[in-house]
Amino acid sequence: MTQFMQYPAAQRLKQLASQPFDLTKSNNLTPERLADFSAEACGYKLLYGTERVTKEVMQTLFSLSKEAHVFQKMEAMQSGATINAIEGFPSENRSVLHTATRDFFDDQNQAPAAREAAKQSLLQVEKLRTFMAKIDREQKFTDVVMIGIGGSDLGPRAHYLSLQHLLKPGRRAHFIANIDPDDSSAVFRDLDLSKTLVLVVSKTGTTMETATNEAFMRKKLLEAKLKPEEHIVSITMPGSPLDDPKKYLACFHMWDWVGGRYSTTSMVGGVLLAFAFGVEVFWEFLRGASAMDKISLKNKPETNLPLLAALLGIWNRNFLEHPMLAIIPYSQALLRYPAHIQQLDMESDGKRIDKSGQAVAFETGPIIWGEVGTSSQHSFFQLLHQGTTVVPLEFIGFKESQFGQDHLIDGTTSQQKLLSNLFAQILALATGQQSDNPNKIFPGNRPSHLLLGKQLTPFALGALLAFYEHKVAFQGFIWNINSFDQEGVQLGKVLATKIIGRFASPSSPAYPLADALLKKLETFNE
Repeated sequence: MTQFMQYPAAQRLKQLASQPFDLTKSNNLTPERLADFSAEACGYKLLYGTERVTKEVMQTLFSLSKEAHVFQKMEAMQSGATINAIEGFPSENRSVLHTATRDFFDDQNQAPAAREAAKQSLLQVEKLRTFMAKIDREQKFTDVVMIGIGGSDLGPRAHYLSLQHLLKPGRRAHFIANIDPDDSSAVFRDLDLSKTLVLVVSKTGTTMETATNEAFMRKKLLEAKLKPEEHIVSITMPGSPLDDPKKYLACFHMWDWVGGRYSTTSMVGGVLLAFAFGVEVFWEFLRGASAMDKISLKNKPETNLPLLAALLGIWNRNFLEHPMLAIIPYSQALLRYPAHIQQLDMESDGKRIDKSGQAVAFETGPIIWGEVGTSSQHSFFQLLHQGTTVVPLEFIGFKESQFGQDHLIDGTTSQQKLLSNLFAQILALATGQQSDNPNKIFPGNRPSHLLLGKQLTPFALGALLAFYEHKVAFQGFIWNINSFDQEGVQLGKVLATKIIGRFASPSSPAYPLADALLKKLETFNE
Protein backbone atom coordinates (compact mmCIF):
# COMPACT_ATOMS: atom_id res chain seq x y z
CA MET A 1 0.00 0.00 0.00
CA THR A 2 1.40 3.38 -1.02
CA GLN A 3 2.03 5.67 1.95
CA PHE A 4 0.01 8.86 1.79
CA MET A 5 2.91 11.26 1.19
CA GLN A 6 4.24 9.10 -1.66
CA TYR A 7 1.23 9.71 -3.88
CA PRO A 8 2.11 11.89 -6.91
CA ALA A 9 -0.57 14.37 -5.87
CA ALA A 10 0.94 14.62 -2.39
CA GLN A 11 4.34 15.38 -3.87
CA ARG A 12 2.84 18.20 -5.93
CA LEU A 13 0.95 19.53 -2.91
CA LYS A 14 4.23 19.76 -1.00
CA GLN A 15 5.54 22.02 -3.74
CA LEU A 16 2.40 24.15 -3.80
CA ALA A 17 2.47 24.53 -0.02
CA SER A 18 5.77 26.42 -0.24
CA GLN A 19 3.80 29.41 -1.57
CA PRO A 20 0.21 29.15 -0.33
CA PHE A 21 -2.42 31.60 -1.51
CA ASP A 22 -2.02 34.98 0.23
CA LEU A 23 -5.39 36.09 1.57
CA THR A 24 -3.95 39.42 2.74
CA LYS A 25 -2.74 40.59 -0.67
CA SER A 26 -4.80 43.36 -2.23
CA ASN A 27 -7.49 42.09 -4.63
CA ASN A 28 -6.80 38.42 -3.82
CA LEU A 29 -9.90 37.88 -1.70
CA THR A 30 -12.75 39.02 -3.94
CA PRO A 31 -16.51 38.44 -4.16
CA GLU A 32 -15.81 36.32 -7.24
CA ARG A 33 -13.45 34.08 -5.27
CA LEU A 34 -16.00 33.64 -2.49
CA ALA A 35 -18.54 32.56 -5.12
CA ASP A 36 -16.15 30.23 -6.96
CA PHE A 37 -14.83 28.39 -3.91
CA SER A 38 -18.13 27.02 -2.69
CA ALA A 39 -20.32 23.93 -2.90
CA GLU A 40 -23.86 23.05 -1.85
CA ALA A 41 -25.72 19.91 -0.75
CA CYS A 42 -28.43 18.86 1.73
CA GLY A 43 -29.37 22.46 2.42
CA TYR A 44 -25.82 23.48 3.34
CA LYS A 45 -23.35 25.71 1.54
CA LEU A 46 -19.66 25.05 2.13
CA LEU A 47 -17.83 28.35 1.60
CA TYR A 48 -14.05 27.96 1.49
CA GLY A 49 -12.76 31.02 -0.36
CA THR A 50 -11.03 32.04 2.87
CA GLU A 51 -8.83 28.95 2.85
CA ARG A 52 -5.28 29.31 1.52
CA VAL A 53 -6.00 27.31 -1.61
CA THR A 54 -5.97 27.95 -5.34
CA LYS A 55 -7.81 26.13 -8.09
CA GLU A 56 -4.64 24.15 -8.74
CA VAL A 57 -4.41 23.17 -5.08
CA MET A 58 -8.02 22.02 -5.12
CA GLN A 59 -7.60 20.02 -8.32
CA THR A 60 -4.50 18.37 -6.86
CA LEU A 61 -6.39 17.56 -3.67
CA PHE A 62 -9.11 16.00 -5.83
CA SER A 63 -6.41 13.92 -7.54
CA LEU A 64 -5.11 12.87 -4.13
CA SER A 65 -8.56 11.61 -3.15
CA LYS A 66 -8.71 9.48 -6.29
CA GLU A 67 -5.19 8.13 -5.83
CA ALA A 68 -6.20 7.10 -2.30
CA HIS A 69 -9.37 5.40 -3.68
CA VAL A 70 -11.58 7.18 -1.15
CA PHE A 71 -14.79 6.64 -3.13
CA GLN A 72 -14.26 2.89 -3.30
CA LYS A 73 -13.47 2.85 0.42
CA MET A 74 -16.60 4.84 1.28
CA GLU A 75 -18.72 2.52 -0.85
CA ALA A 76 -17.11 -0.49 0.84
CA MET A 77 -17.79 0.97 4.28
CA GLN A 78 -21.45 1.65 3.58
CA SER A 79 -21.82 -1.81 2.02
CA GLY A 80 -20.57 -3.67 5.09
CA ALA A 81 -16.98 -4.57 4.20
CA THR A 82 -14.73 -5.46 7.14
CA ILE A 83 -12.79 -2.20 7.29
CA ASN A 84 -12.35 -1.94 11.08
CA ALA A 85 -9.17 -4.00 11.01
CA ILE A 86 -5.35 -3.90 11.12
CA GLU A 87 -3.88 -6.31 8.58
CA GLY A 88 -1.82 -9.11 10.09
CA PHE A 89 -2.53 -8.19 13.71
CA PRO A 90 -5.33 -8.95 16.18
CA SER A 91 -7.97 -6.26 15.87
CA GLU A 92 -11.73 -5.82 16.01
CA ASN A 93 -12.24 -7.11 12.43
CA ARG A 94 -15.71 -5.67 12.00
CA SER A 95 -17.93 -3.94 9.53
CA VAL A 96 -18.63 -0.25 10.03
CA LEU A 97 -22.32 0.29 9.36
CA HIS A 98 -23.58 3.28 11.28
CA THR A 99 -25.01 4.43 7.93
CA ALA A 100 -27.35 1.43 8.01
CA THR A 101 -29.03 2.79 11.14
CA ARG A 102 -30.69 5.43 8.90
CA ASP A 103 -30.74 3.75 5.48
CA PHE A 104 -34.54 3.68 5.26
CA PHE A 105 -35.13 6.29 2.58
CA ASP A 106 -34.28 6.77 -1.12
CA ASP A 107 -31.53 4.83 -2.93
CA GLN A 108 -31.00 2.25 -0.20
CA ASN A 109 -27.74 0.31 -0.25
CA GLN A 110 -28.48 -3.12 -1.71
CA ALA A 111 -25.40 -4.94 -0.43
CA PRO A 112 -26.58 -7.93 1.68
CA ALA A 113 -24.74 -6.89 4.85
CA ALA A 114 -26.04 -3.33 4.61
CA ARG A 115 -29.61 -4.43 3.94
CA GLU A 116 -29.62 -6.83 6.88
CA ALA A 117 -28.19 -4.15 9.18
CA ALA A 118 -30.79 -1.63 7.99
CA LYS A 119 -33.53 -4.22 8.53
CA GLN A 120 -32.42 -4.78 12.13
CA SER A 121 -32.18 -1.03 12.69
CA LEU A 122 -35.66 -0.38 11.31
CA LEU A 123 -37.10 -3.03 13.62
CA GLN A 124 -35.64 -1.09 16.55
CA VAL A 125 -37.20 2.15 15.27
CA GLU A 126 -40.60 0.43 15.05
CA LYS A 127 -40.13 -0.95 18.55
CA LEU A 128 -39.32 2.59 19.66
CA ARG A 129 -42.55 3.89 18.09
CA THR A 130 -44.58 1.36 20.06
CA PHE A 131 -42.71 2.05 23.29
CA MET A 132 -43.05 5.84 22.99
CA ALA A 133 -46.75 5.58 22.18
CA LYS A 134 -47.17 3.74 25.48
CA ILE A 135 -45.05 6.31 27.34
CA ASP A 136 -47.05 9.19 25.87
CA ARG A 137 -50.34 7.48 26.62
CA GLU A 138 -49.53 6.74 30.25
CA GLN A 139 -47.99 10.19 30.89
CA LYS A 140 -46.03 8.75 33.80
CA PHE A 141 -42.63 10.26 33.01
CA THR A 142 -41.64 13.91 32.76
CA ASP A 143 -37.87 13.51 33.02
CA VAL A 144 -35.31 11.22 31.45
CA VAL A 145 -31.82 10.54 32.80
CA MET A 146 -29.28 9.16 30.34
CA ILE A 147 -26.44 7.15 31.88
CA GLY A 148 -23.56 6.51 29.51
CA ILE A 149 -20.08 7.75 28.70
CA GLY A 150 -18.06 8.61 25.61
CA GLY A 151 -20.13 8.04 22.50
CA SER A 152 -23.02 7.01 24.74
CA ASP A 153 -23.09 10.53 26.15
CA LEU A 154 -21.36 13.15 23.99
CA GLY A 155 -23.31 12.57 20.78
CA PRO A 156 -26.78 12.13 22.31
CA ARG A 157 -26.23 15.07 24.67
CA ALA A 158 -25.02 17.40 21.90
CA HIS A 159 -27.95 16.52 19.65
CA TYR A 160 -30.51 16.82 22.44
CA LEU A 161 -29.25 20.31 23.22
CA SER A 162 -29.36 21.16 19.51
CA LEU A 163 -33.15 20.73 19.28
CA GLN A 164 -34.37 22.38 22.48
CA HIS A 165 -36.87 24.47 20.54
CA LEU A 166 -38.82 21.26 19.81
CA LEU A 167 -38.88 19.94 23.38
CA LYS A 168 -42.21 18.35 24.29
CA PRO A 169 -44.04 20.35 26.97
CA GLY A 170 -43.14 19.27 30.49
CA ARG A 171 -40.21 17.04 29.46
CA ARG A 172 -36.57 17.42 30.45
CA ALA A 173 -33.40 15.39 29.95
CA HIS A 174 -30.46 14.98 32.31
CA PHE A 175 -27.12 13.25 31.79
CA ILE A 176 -24.81 11.26 34.03
CA ALA A 177 -21.51 10.36 32.38
CA ASN A 178 -18.62 10.86 34.77
CA ILE A 179 -17.85 8.35 37.49
CA ASP A 180 -17.33 11.38 39.76
CA PRO A 181 -20.11 10.98 42.37
CA ASP A 182 -20.75 14.72 42.25
CA ASP A 183 -21.98 14.34 38.67
CA SER A 184 -24.78 11.96 39.60
CA SER A 185 -25.52 13.66 42.93
CA ALA A 186 -26.11 16.98 41.19
CA VAL A 187 -28.62 15.33 38.85
CA PHE A 188 -30.50 13.51 41.63
CA ARG A 189 -30.85 16.66 43.70
CA ASP A 190 -33.68 18.13 41.58
CA LEU A 191 -35.40 14.96 40.35
CA ASP A 192 -38.75 13.46 41.22
CA LEU A 193 -37.70 9.85 40.71
CA SER A 194 -41.31 8.66 40.52
CA LYS A 195 -41.61 10.58 37.25
CA THR A 196 -38.17 9.72 35.90
CA LEU A 197 -37.29 7.38 33.04
CA VAL A 198 -33.69 6.17 33.05
CA LEU A 199 -31.68 5.14 29.97
CA VAL A 200 -28.60 3.01 30.61
CA VAL A 201 -26.35 2.81 27.56
CA SER A 202 -23.43 0.40 27.24
CA LYS A 203 -22.63 -1.71 24.20
CA THR A 204 -21.04 -4.53 26.19
CA GLY A 205 -22.89 -3.92 29.44
CA THR A 206 -19.57 -3.88 31.30
CA THR A 207 -18.46 -0.23 31.05
CA MET A 208 -17.17 0.59 34.54
CA GLU A 209 -18.47 4.17 34.75
CA THR A 210 -21.92 3.24 33.43
CA ALA A 211 -22.25 0.16 35.64
CA THR A 212 -21.29 2.20 38.71
CA ASN A 213 -23.77 4.96 37.92
CA GLU A 214 -26.54 2.46 37.15
CA ALA A 215 -25.98 0.83 40.54
CA PHE A 216 -26.19 4.26 42.16
CA MET A 217 -29.45 4.96 40.30
CA ARG A 218 -30.95 1.61 41.34
CA LYS A 219 -30.08 2.36 44.95
CA LYS A 220 -31.79 5.76 44.72
CA LEU A 221 -34.92 4.25 43.19
CA LEU A 222 -35.14 1.59 45.89
CA GLU A 223 -34.67 4.20 48.61
CA ALA A 224 -37.63 6.06 47.08
CA LYS A 225 -39.72 2.85 47.32
CA LEU A 226 -39.72 2.51 43.52
CA LYS A 227 -39.06 -0.56 41.36
CA PRO A 228 -36.00 -0.08 39.12
CA GLU A 229 -37.41 -2.44 36.48
CA GLU A 230 -40.33 -0.04 36.02
CA HIS A 231 -38.08 2.95 35.36
CA ILE A 232 -34.86 1.80 33.68
CA VAL A 233 -34.43 1.11 29.96
CA SER A 234 -31.27 -0.50 28.59
CA ILE A 235 -29.61 0.14 25.23
CA THR A 236 -27.02 -2.53 24.58
CA MET A 237 -25.92 -5.40 22.34
CA PRO A 238 -28.04 -8.54 22.19
CA GLY A 239 -26.90 -10.98 24.87
CA SER A 240 -25.05 -8.45 27.04
CA PRO A 241 -25.68 -8.33 30.81
CA LEU A 242 -28.00 -5.37 30.18
CA ASP A 243 -30.15 -7.32 27.71
CA ASP A 244 -32.46 -8.68 30.40
CA PRO A 245 -36.22 -7.90 30.17
CA LYS A 246 -36.68 -8.96 33.79
CA LYS A 247 -34.43 -6.16 35.00
CA TYR A 248 -35.51 -3.41 32.61
CA LEU A 249 -38.68 -1.71 31.47
CA ALA A 250 -37.48 -2.23 27.89
CA CYS A 251 -34.29 -3.37 26.15
CA PHE A 252 -33.22 -1.74 22.89
CA HIS A 253 -30.39 -3.08 20.79
CA MET A 254 -27.23 -1.77 19.17
CA TRP A 255 -24.55 -3.87 17.46
CA ASP A 256 -20.80 -4.23 17.28
CA TRP A 257 -20.81 -2.76 13.76
CA VAL A 258 -21.78 0.63 15.20
CA GLY A 259 -18.96 2.38 17.06
CA GLY A 260 -19.92 4.41 20.12
CA ARG A 261 -18.96 7.78 18.63
CA TYR A 262 -20.95 6.90 15.49
CA SER A 263 -24.01 5.65 17.36
CA THR A 264 -26.30 8.68 17.72
CA THR A 265 -28.58 7.56 14.87
CA SER A 266 -29.01 4.15 16.52
CA MET A 267 -31.12 3.60 19.61
CA VAL A 268 -28.27 5.18 21.60
CA GLY A 269 -29.58 8.55 20.49
CA GLY A 270 -33.00 7.40 19.36
CA VAL A 271 -34.65 6.65 22.70
CA LEU A 272 -33.51 9.94 24.22
CA LEU A 273 -34.48 12.08 21.21
CA ALA A 274 -37.85 10.34 20.78
CA PHE A 275 -38.74 10.87 24.44
CA ALA A 276 -37.72 14.53 24.37
CA PHE A 277 -39.03 15.55 20.94
CA GLY A 278 -41.13 12.72 19.54
CA VAL A 279 -40.42 9.84 17.17
CA GLU A 280 -41.18 11.93 14.08
CA VAL A 281 -38.46 14.41 15.00
CA PHE A 282 -36.01 11.52 15.35
CA TRP A 283 -37.20 10.19 11.97
CA GLU A 284 -36.46 13.54 10.29
CA PHE A 285 -33.05 13.54 11.97
CA LEU A 286 -32.39 10.12 10.41
CA ARG A 287 -33.61 11.39 7.04
CA GLY A 288 -31.08 14.23 7.11
CA ALA A 289 -28.22 11.91 8.03
CA SER A 290 -29.19 9.49 5.26
CA ALA A 291 -29.28 12.32 2.72
CA MET A 292 -25.69 13.30 3.58
CA ASP A 293 -24.68 9.62 3.42
CA LYS A 294 -25.72 9.67 -0.24
CA ILE A 295 -23.73 12.86 -0.87
CA SER A 296 -20.61 11.17 0.54
CA LEU A 297 -20.88 8.49 -2.16
CA LYS A 298 -20.86 10.96 -5.06
CA ASN A 299 -17.74 10.52 -7.19
CA LYS A 300 -17.40 14.26 -7.74
CA PRO A 301 -15.09 15.78 -5.14
CA GLU A 302 -16.12 19.34 -5.97
CA THR A 303 -19.71 18.69 -4.81
CA ASN A 304 -19.05 16.10 -2.09
CA LEU A 305 -19.22 18.29 1.02
CA PRO A 306 -17.68 15.86 3.55
CA LEU A 307 -14.82 15.09 1.17
CA LEU A 308 -14.22 18.77 0.44
CA ALA A 309 -13.93 19.52 4.15
CA ALA A 310 -11.67 16.49 4.62
CA LEU A 311 -9.35 17.64 1.84
CA LEU A 312 -9.16 21.16 3.23
CA GLY A 313 -8.22 19.58 6.55
CA ILE A 314 -5.51 17.47 4.88
CA TRP A 315 -4.12 20.59 3.20
CA ASN A 316 -3.96 22.49 6.49
CA ARG A 317 -2.68 19.56 8.57
CA ASN A 318 -0.15 17.89 6.30
CA PHE A 319 1.00 20.59 3.90
CA LEU A 320 0.60 23.89 5.77
CA GLU A 321 1.49 22.01 8.98
CA HIS A 322 -1.18 23.43 11.28
CA PRO A 323 -1.68 21.05 14.24
CA MET A 324 -5.16 22.15 15.37
CA LEU A 325 -8.68 22.82 14.16
CA ALA A 326 -11.18 25.02 16.02
CA ILE A 327 -14.87 24.20 15.57
CA ILE A 328 -16.88 27.41 16.03
CA PRO A 329 -20.68 27.18 15.67
CA TYR A 330 -22.52 30.50 15.60
CA SER A 331 -25.56 28.81 17.11
CA GLN A 332 -26.16 28.50 20.84
CA ALA A 333 -28.02 25.26 20.17
CA LEU A 334 -24.69 23.71 19.13
CA LEU A 335 -23.11 24.53 22.49
CA ARG A 336 -21.84 20.96 23.02
CA TYR A 337 -21.22 20.14 19.37
CA PRO A 338 -17.48 20.88 19.49
CA ALA A 339 -17.16 18.29 22.28
CA HIS A 340 -18.94 15.70 20.13
CA ILE A 341 -16.72 16.48 17.13
CA GLN A 342 -13.67 16.40 19.39
CA GLN A 343 -14.38 12.79 20.30
CA LEU A 344 -15.50 11.82 16.81
CA ASP A 345 -12.35 13.19 15.18
CA MET A 346 -9.64 12.63 17.78
CA GLU A 347 -10.73 9.13 18.79
CA SER A 348 -11.10 8.16 15.14
CA ASP A 349 -8.04 9.71 13.52
CA GLY A 350 -5.67 10.12 16.46
CA LYS A 351 -3.63 7.13 15.26
CA ARG A 352 0.10 6.53 14.75
CA ILE A 353 0.03 3.30 12.75
CA ASP A 354 -1.54 2.55 9.39
CA LYS A 355 -3.82 -0.33 8.47
CA SER A 356 -0.87 -2.63 7.88
CA GLY A 357 0.51 -1.98 11.37
CA GLN A 358 3.34 0.28 10.23
CA ALA A 359 4.14 3.60 11.91
CA VAL A 360 3.07 6.50 9.72
CA ALA A 361 5.65 9.05 8.57
CA PHE A 362 3.30 12.03 8.65
CA GLU A 363 0.84 13.81 10.93
CA THR A 364 -2.67 12.40 11.30
CA GLY A 365 -5.67 13.78 13.21
CA PRO A 366 -5.49 17.39 14.43
CA ILE A 367 -6.22 18.60 17.94
CA ILE A 368 -9.90 19.59 17.94
CA TRP A 369 -11.40 22.20 20.22
CA GLY A 370 -13.97 24.96 20.03
CA GLU A 371 -16.83 26.95 21.49
CA VAL A 372 -19.88 28.81 20.22
CA GLY A 373 -19.78 32.34 18.83
CA THR A 374 -20.12 35.11 19.66
CA SER A 375 -19.11 34.05 23.19
CA SER A 376 -15.79 32.67 21.96
CA GLN A 377 -14.88 36.03 20.43
CA HIS A 378 -14.56 37.33 23.98
CA SER A 379 -12.32 34.49 25.20
CA PHE A 380 -9.79 32.85 22.87
CA PHE A 381 -10.19 34.75 19.58
CA GLN A 382 -7.37 37.05 20.68
CA LEU A 383 -4.95 34.16 20.13
CA LEU A 384 -6.58 33.21 16.84
CA HIS A 385 -6.07 36.70 15.44
CA GLN A 386 -2.72 37.74 16.91
CA GLY A 387 -1.14 34.67 18.51
CA THR A 388 1.97 32.89 17.28
CA THR A 389 0.11 29.65 16.47
CA VAL A 390 -2.05 29.60 13.35
CA VAL A 391 -5.26 27.67 14.07
CA PRO A 392 -7.55 26.89 11.10
CA LEU A 393 -11.24 27.27 11.85
CA GLU A 394 -14.39 25.48 10.80
CA PHE A 395 -17.38 27.79 11.27
CA ILE A 396 -21.04 26.69 11.32
CA GLY A 397 -23.87 29.18 10.90
CA PHE A 398 -27.55 29.47 10.02
CA LYS A 399 -29.60 32.18 8.32
CA GLU A 400 -32.55 31.80 10.70
CA SER A 401 -32.86 31.21 14.44
CA GLN A 402 -34.70 28.17 15.79
CA PHE A 403 -37.26 29.82 18.06
CA GLY A 404 -37.95 32.70 15.67
CA GLN A 405 -38.25 35.05 18.65
CA ASP A 406 -35.80 37.67 17.42
CA HIS A 407 -35.24 41.18 18.70
CA LEU A 408 -35.14 44.26 16.46
CA ILE A 409 -32.75 46.75 18.03
CA ASP A 410 -31.16 49.72 16.25
CA GLY A 411 -32.48 48.59 12.90
CA THR A 412 -31.22 45.00 12.88
CA THR A 413 -32.30 41.75 14.50
CA SER A 414 -30.25 39.70 16.94
CA GLN A 415 -29.83 37.01 14.28
CA GLN A 416 -28.49 39.59 11.83
CA LYS A 417 -26.04 40.79 14.47
CA LEU A 418 -24.97 37.19 15.09
CA LEU A 419 -24.36 36.60 11.37
CA SER A 420 -22.57 39.94 11.03
CA ASN A 421 -20.13 38.85 13.72
CA LEU A 422 -19.66 35.47 12.05
CA PHE A 423 -18.86 36.98 8.66
CA ALA A 424 -16.66 39.66 10.24
CA GLN A 425 -14.51 37.06 12.02
CA ILE A 426 -14.03 35.06 8.83
CA LEU A 427 -12.92 38.14 6.89
CA ALA A 428 -10.76 39.56 9.69
CA LEU A 429 -8.92 36.27 10.14
CA ALA A 430 -8.30 36.05 6.40
CA THR A 431 -7.30 39.58 5.45
CA GLY A 432 -5.80 40.89 8.68
CA GLN A 433 -4.89 44.53 9.21
CA GLN A 434 -1.74 46.61 8.90
CA SER A 435 -0.95 49.44 11.29
CA ASP A 436 1.87 51.74 12.36
CA ASN A 437 1.12 50.51 15.87
CA PRO A 438 2.58 46.98 16.14
CA ASN A 439 0.02 46.07 18.78
CA LYS A 440 -2.76 46.69 16.28
CA ILE A 441 -1.31 44.55 13.49
CA PHE A 442 -3.41 41.53 12.51
CA PRO A 443 -1.22 39.21 10.40
CA GLY A 444 -4.17 37.61 8.60
CA ASN A 445 -3.82 34.45 6.49
CA ARG A 446 -5.68 32.54 9.20
CA PRO A 447 -7.52 29.95 7.10
CA SER A 448 -11.15 29.05 7.68
CA HIS A 449 -14.26 27.78 5.95
CA LEU A 450 -17.95 28.06 6.73
CA LEU A 451 -20.74 25.51 6.66
CA LEU A 452 -23.84 27.67 6.23
CA GLY A 453 -27.44 26.45 6.47
CA LYS A 454 -30.88 28.03 6.46
CA GLN A 455 -32.04 26.81 9.88
CA LEU A 456 -31.01 24.12 12.36
CA THR A 457 -33.93 21.72 11.88
CA PRO A 458 -33.92 17.97 12.71
CA PHE A 459 -33.11 17.23 9.04
CA ALA A 460 -30.29 19.79 9.02
CA LEU A 461 -28.91 18.40 12.29
CA GLY A 462 -28.87 14.87 10.90
CA ALA A 463 -27.07 16.07 7.79
CA LEU A 464 -24.55 17.92 9.97
CA LEU A 465 -23.87 14.78 12.00
CA ALA A 466 -23.25 12.69 8.88
CA PHE A 467 -21.13 15.47 7.34
CA TYR A 468 -18.67 15.19 10.21
CA GLU A 469 -18.78 11.39 10.36
CA HIS A 470 -17.84 11.16 6.68
CA LYS A 471 -15.30 13.97 6.83
CA VAL A 472 -13.45 12.04 9.54
CA ALA A 473 -13.73 8.77 7.60
CA PHE A 474 -12.42 10.34 4.38
CA GLN A 475 -9.35 11.67 6.15
CA GLY A 476 -8.71 8.23 7.62
CA PHE A 477 -9.05 6.69 4.16
CA ILE A 478 -6.44 9.08 2.76
CA TRP A 479 -4.04 8.48 5.65
CA ASN A 480 -4.77 4.71 5.44
CA ILE A 481 -5.44 4.47 9.17
CA ASN A 482 -8.24 2.70 11.01
CA SER A 483 -10.72 5.40 12.02
CA PHE A 484 -13.01 2.93 13.75
CA ASP A 485 -11.14 1.48 16.72
CA GLN A 486 -9.87 3.17 19.89
CA GLU A 487 -7.08 1.06 21.29
CA GLY A 488 -5.63 4.17 22.94
CA VAL A 489 -8.28 4.09 25.68
CA GLN A 490 -7.43 0.56 26.84
CA LEU A 491 -4.17 0.93 28.79
CA GLY A 492 -5.63 3.46 31.19
CA LYS A 493 -8.60 1.17 31.83
CA VAL A 494 -6.31 -1.74 32.70
CA LEU A 495 -4.20 0.33 35.08
CA ALA A 496 -7.30 1.88 36.69
CA THR A 497 -8.59 -1.62 37.45
CA LYS A 498 -5.31 -2.46 39.20
CA ILE A 499 -5.45 0.74 41.25
CA ILE A 500 -9.08 0.10 42.20
CA GLY A 501 -7.86 -3.24 43.51
CA ARG A 502 -5.37 -1.44 45.75
CA PHE A 503 -8.18 0.74 47.12
CA ALA A 504 -10.36 -2.30 47.79
CA SER A 505 -7.83 -4.58 49.46
CA PRO A 506 -4.26 -4.20 50.78
CA SER A 507 -3.68 -7.83 49.78
CA SER A 508 -4.29 -7.14 46.08
CA PRO A 509 -1.27 -7.37 43.71
CA ALA A 510 1.34 -4.74 44.57
CA TYR A 511 1.61 -1.70 42.31
CA PRO A 512 4.44 0.46 43.76
CA LEU A 513 3.92 3.46 41.47
CA ALA A 514 0.22 3.63 42.24
CA ASP A 515 0.86 3.02 45.93
CA ALA A 516 3.15 6.06 45.98
CA LEU A 517 0.32 8.18 44.61
CA LEU A 518 -2.26 6.66 46.96
CA LYS A 519 -0.09 7.59 49.93
CA LYS A 520 -0.48 11.23 48.94
CA LEU A 521 -4.19 10.88 49.72
CA GLU A 522 -3.38 9.71 53.23
CA THR A 523 -1.59 12.96 54.01
CA PHE A 524 -4.97 14.75 54.00
CA ASN A 525 -5.86 12.78 57.14
CA GLU A 526 -2.85 14.02 59.07
